[in-house]
Amino acid sequence: MDINSIKPLMAVSVSIIAIMLIFLFRKNRNLREFWTILASITKFVIIASMVPTVLDGNTLSFTLFSIPYQISVAFKVDVFGLLFGLIASFLWIMTSLYSIGYMRSLNEHAQTRYFVCFAIALSSTIGIAFSANLFTLFIFYEILTLSTYPLVIHKETHKAKGAGRKYLVYTIGGSVILLFGIVVTYSLTGNLDFVSSGILNENSAPSFILKLLFAIFIAGFGVKSAFMPLHSWLPSAMVAPTPVSALLHAVAVVKAGIFGVLRVIYFIFGVDLLSSLGIGIYLAYFVSFTIIVASLFAILQDNLKKRLAYSTISQLSYIALGAALLNHAGLIGSALHIVYHAFMKITLFFCAGAIFVVTKKENISELNGVGRRMPITMLMFFIAILGMCGFPPSCGFISKWFLIMGSVNAGQLPLAFVLLGSALLNVAYFFPIIFRAFFKKPKEKTKFEEAPLSMLIPLILTAIISLILGIWPDTLHPIFQIVETMAGGVI
Repeated sequence: MDINSIKPLMAVSVSIIAIMLIFLFRKNRNLREFWTILASITKFVIIASMVPTVLDGNTLSFTLFSIPYQISVAFKVDVFGLLFGLIASFLWIMTSLYSIGYMRSLNEHAQTRYFVCFAIALSSTIGIAFSANLFTLFIFYEILTLSTYPLVIHKETHKAKGAGRKYLVYTIGGSVILLFGIVVTYSLTGNLDFVSSGILNENSAPSFILKLLFAIFIAGFGVKSAFMPLHSWLPSAMVAPTPVSALLHAVAVVKAGIFGVLRVIYFIFGVDLLSSLGIGIYLAYFVSFTIIVASLFAILQDNLKKRLAYSTISQLSYIALGAALLNHAGLIGSALHIVYHAFMKITLFFCAGAIFVVTKKENISELNGVGRRMPITMLMFFIAILGMCGFPPSCGFISKWFLIMGSVNAGQLPLAFVLLGSALLNVAYFFPIIFRAFFKKPKEKTKFEEAPLSMLIPLILTAIISLILGIWPDTLHPIFQIVETMAGGVI
């Protein structure tokens, strides 16, 4: 049942209201940051309030305005969008709190601009999550690009501005490709709405046109998803402040890209059409290249944030691989990895930022003995990398187990070996960091010194949640129920 509700608009608009208040109180940093935190909590509460209604089999819709020819800017909260919205809004609370400690500790300039752009980015992310059609998604997708550009170039150094230009060239280029795919889809169907069975079918166009259209969508969304060879903007963007890196990797930009890929697979093309065209498996093998090669690149990086960036490039392709298998286990693994990767990766970036604030060190080769100086931070880092490598009892083990089962059920054993090989590569580039931190003697005398509590508390919470989700997976029962409901609706 489709219920008309203003809640989706409220969830998107909370950040817009916060922007005005943040700017109005820009000279009082306590009030400015109060509005940031209050808005993030309010957004999460609004989205969480939708869970019972959506899990009862309903959707929540709101049309902002319509233009002729069945095109509208409209919101529709289904189980898939709700999953993305819940995670993004919850982690915004964590990142907002963390940002306050980070920006204050480093006495960063332009903090009002930072928090304003941060709010716009999260508003557009929720707009993407709750978009009812490709047209609405595209609008918020572009707002996300423009709002994160000032965050990428925040330091305003020559290197930062160069990374910003690269970010714009890649993402706007991908958007042009995406817009072309949207126009073609509309010309074939006269419709851009997300439908669980897909709006395209075998009669929409000749098979080679449909295959080409699918490739166009994957290329368009693949830029923000950082599929190789469309990925190089992401490591370059690590010049941004660490909370921005966390935002890019765990909550907003790259997750928006992979969210778009899954929308195209299941809600534009649909399982039946992709199965008949036989192209889902080609996508699975295409992203397998990214999974392995990005891991190899990660091993070569000495800069901690760049190593984490290449890890993200690899891990995002896990999500695409699971979705491309077009079976129940693959989709369950894919959807769960959206959630679990978000908690694990944001923990890793939070830890990287804490290390920089305390030690001013960015390179792995400089981290000898940092675990003795910052034992809590590095313990949380270790918990997160257990999940990234897929070791039990971490939550990463669960999502990767479903992905491997999906590969086996699809009769694609090579893909299962890709996932297992990637896990070994994860060990190869993550565990040396832990070895240096705890077992190598520091070059200088060290004393116990952790980051400020406003930074330490979020990274402890995200790490502990990722561990709890592995030990007691039913702790956040609605997450599993949302994922199961979503999979049952499209497979």
